Amino acid sequence: MFKFPPIIYEDNHCLAFDKPPGLLTMGDHTGERSLVDLARDYLREKYQKPGNVFVGVVHRLDRPVSGVVLYARTSKGASRLSEQFRVHHVQKTYLALVEGAVNARTGILRDRLLKDRERNVVSVLDADDEQGQDCELAFERLERWGHFTLLEIRPLTGRSHQIRVQLSAQGWPIAGDRKYGSTVRTNGFIALHAAALDFAHPTTKEPLSVSAPYPEIWQDIG
Repeated sequence: MFKFPPIIYEDNHCLAFDKPPGLLTMGDHTGERSLVDLARDYLREKYQKPGNVFVGVVHRLDRPVSGVVLYARTSKGASRLSEQFRVHHVQKTYLALVEGAVNARTGILRDRLLKDRERNVVSVLDADDEQGQDCELAFERLERWGHFTLLEIRPLTGRSHQIRVQLSAQGWPIAGDRKYGSTVRTNGFIALHAAALDFAHPTTKEPLSVSAPYPEIWQDIG
């Protein structure tokens, strides 16, 4: 059972949470309660709205990933925010704690990825392989944590598992991400955190930035 996650932004059109690792962004085949369900419960109680409450999903985080999740409170807001994500007008900033030493201070990673939907696993292909999709991310080394390196990541494309796979392919698996090569055991989370979203408000068009610090449990990795 999850404690109610922190609300980091709210107005008439937007609602943003700091999602804990292990919580689904939206429902799946398991039938487990998700952050969408908690968002509806919150709005129902706060505004005394019986019955169905609109919560529009405009992007997602993988279950073991923590951080900023933005929902829309109106259908107009959902449509406009979804379009911003679709055309890559939303700037996403992640923090990743990876195994090993990253020597480069900054860099761009470009790969071609293919997803096996049955196994829910993504693989890196040869650059000239006709299958898959091109993907790109920028990274900056922030600091060393003993045997680990803390990176700031800005994905320039939005592929499934992109950050996890691209970092692993460099020999820098994300701590706890045993699906993609990590040797570190954690309690159901990986050290990847959606630290910030920068976007235009769906009605006022004013620039907005919502952010959340990485979880304290990262301090126990080692």
